[in-house]
Amino acid sequence: MPIPDYEQVKLPALKIVSDGQLHRLRDLYNKLSENFGLTPEERAELLPSGTQLRWNNRVNWACYDLYKAGILERPKRGHYKISDFGQKILAKNPANLDRTYLRQFPHFLEWDKGSSKSAETKTVAGDSEVSPSHTATERLEAAFEEMQSALKQDLLELVRKMDPYDFEQLVVDLLVAMGYGGSRAEAAQVTQRSGDEGIDGVIKEDRLGLETIYLQAKRWQNPVGRKELQAFVGALHGQGASKGVFITSGEFASTASEYVEKISQKGQKVVLIDGIRMASLMIEHGVGVSSIKTYALKRVDSDYFESE
Repeated sequence: MPIPDYEQVKLPALKIVSDGQLHRLRDLYNKLSENFGLTPEERAELLPSGTQLRWNNRVNWACYDLYKAGILERPKRGHYKISDFGQKILAKNPANLDRTYLRQFPHFLEWDKGSSKSAETKTVAGDSEVSPSHTATERLEAAFEEMQSALKQDLLELVRKMDPYDFEQLVVDLLVAMGYGGSRAEAAQVTQRSGDEGIDGVIKEDRLGLETIYLQAKRWQNPVGRKELQAFVGALHGQGASKGVFITSGEFASTASEYVEKISQKGQKVVLIDGIRMASLMIEHGVGVSSIKTYALKRVDSDYFESE
C-alpha cells in the first residue's frame, strides 16, 4: 500500500497517545507503521535528498500539527502526550484531524497563516504529485527536484551541441571533479583527435597513479549499443587495461547494458554513464553549473532552550 500521507497519520497518532502517557517520537514511528501495516521497504524509503526517512518525516509533521493545535503537548524534545484539550477532541470522535479541521482552533489558525502553504496540486519532475497533504519538507524537496530536472535537461541540450573533442574534455573534467587523480593537470589527459585506438581519455584512479582508467566519450543522441561497447572493451584489451568508463550524452541500449554485465563476470569492469546521470554528476560536482542562491534550512535547537 502507499505510505499514508501525514494527514492520515494524525488521528491514529492521537489514539495511540490517548492513554495519557509520555510517548517517544521514535516509538510512534514503529507503532504507527504497524498500525498501517507498512513493509520494511516502505519504512526505509527516503526523501529525494536522501537525508531523512519519508515515513519518519510524515509522523514528525503529523505530531507537530497536533501540537500547534494544542491537542498534543511536548514536555521535552522528541516526546509527546495528549493534552486535556486533546482528550476532549478525541471524545467527539472526529472523522479526521486534517488541517481543515484544525483551522477551527485559533492557535493553529494563527500559526498556519504564518506559513506559506500552497493549496494547488502540481506535477513535479514529470510523474510525482505533490499536494497540501504532503509535508512542508516534501513540498520543498519536490520543488527542488523539479528545478534540478529542468537544469539537467538544459545541460544536456548544451552538451549535445558541443564539439566532440570539447565533450571529451568535459568528461575528463567531470571525473577529476569527482576526485579521481587529484588536480586536472596531474591526473588526466585527453588523447589526440586521431590515433587514439578507441580510447578518448586517460585518467589516474588515484593521486599516485597506481592504476589507470580509460575513457570513451560519445556525444550522441542515439542509443549506444553492444557494438560500441565491444569495440571499447577491445581497445581496453589492447592497452592491457581492466577498467573503463563509457559516457554518452544519450542513453544505452539494453543490449549494451547486458553485455557489460556479462563481461563483469569475467573480471572486466566497465561503468556506463548515460546523459541523465552525467548531468546529475555535473550538478553534484559543480561542472558547468554555478550556484545562484543558497538556502539554509534550519530548525529550533531545543537544547538551547532547555534548562539544566
